[in-house]
Amino acid sequence: MLADQLDYIVGVDPHRDSQAVAVVDVRTGAVVFEATVAANNDGYRQALVLGQEHARGRRVFAVEGTGSFGAGLTRFLTGRGERVLEVGRLRRERRSGGKTDALDAVHAARSVLSNKRAATPRAGGERQALQALVAAREGAVNAKRAGLCQLRDLLITTPEPLRAELRPLTRARLLQRLAATRPDGRRDPELRGSLLALRSIARRVLQLTAEERELAREIEALTRKLAPQLLDQPGVGPHAAAQLVLSWSHQGRIASEAAFARLAGAAPIPASSGQTIRYRLDRSGDRKLNRALHMILVTRKRSHPATISYIERRLAEGKTRRETNRCLKRYLARSLYRLLEHPPTTA
Repeated sequence: MLADQLDYIVGVDPHRDSQAVAVVDVRTGAVVFEATVAANNDGYRQALVLGQEHARGRRVFAVEGTGSFGAGLTRFLTGRGERVLEVGRLRRERRSGGKTDALDAVHAARSVLSNKRAATPRAGGERQALQALVAAREGAVNAKRAGLCQLRDLLITTPEPLRAELRPLTRARLLQRLAATRPDGRRDPELRGSLLALRSIARRVLQLTAEERELAREIEALTRKLAPQLLDQPGVGPHAAAQLVLSWSHQGRIASEAAFARLAGAAPIPASSGQTIRYRLDRSGDRKLNRALHMILVTRKRSHPATISYIERRLAEGKTRRETNRCLKRYLARSLYRLLEHPPTTA
């Protein structure tokens, strides 16, 4: 047990402007000290001093949400040699024991005593930069998709003969045509208003397309630097590889391939009844990681001979396509985890 290696646990419940801190004695489980500090460098320094004063000896900081409101404190503590663990959401404890920031800090500390939902925080540096790029690209893609849907809806009600002129154009030519249009103020008000709206949306879509491509190039370059072995695998593109790196984070954070499969929602869950023995996929876990595995398999099913032959063999054995996909996703999680943890050395 992790608690056998510690004397004190400093639980932290972070928020935007303040952070609740609670020191718990590992031997007794009693709360030694509680305080609230500001969510800035002075507050982080105060939290460290409180830990040094009231948690002398072997201690660890258990921070809830190290990837959000707890990121600043986590970065500050790890930079000064303190050991930090990431604590997941503690909804069960909140329902049974009330809800305050001070109680949440105590719950965060005590969750480590039973070794529940505690892990090392995700890596910063280049991985954090990759996460920011992926989030920015995802926002650009979603906004571009929304713009195209809005453009399509407006074209349906555009007055004739403009509608007949625009309908046969391809998407690229349509966007260029609309972005370069200059509505005439002497025209019909309905036509002028439609042209202004279409031009605005077309220019927005073109700008978002340029942003998305620029971010995609940065993502591919950084992913190739962090995990080039992933991009050598069939069906693994830059965006899927980036998500794999983000979810995995760094060597040693995920203890085993089974834990990685559970994180990806690819671990088999028994679903047997009577004489029927079967398994189903886990519907929990990191859904973005699960989607990355799914997209890799979609590509492999079309062009990877080994995957195609495996599917045919499993179907011949009586497996359903859903069961075959479950087996494929579990195998994929295993192989990619091994590549991440033990990358091949180059001569």
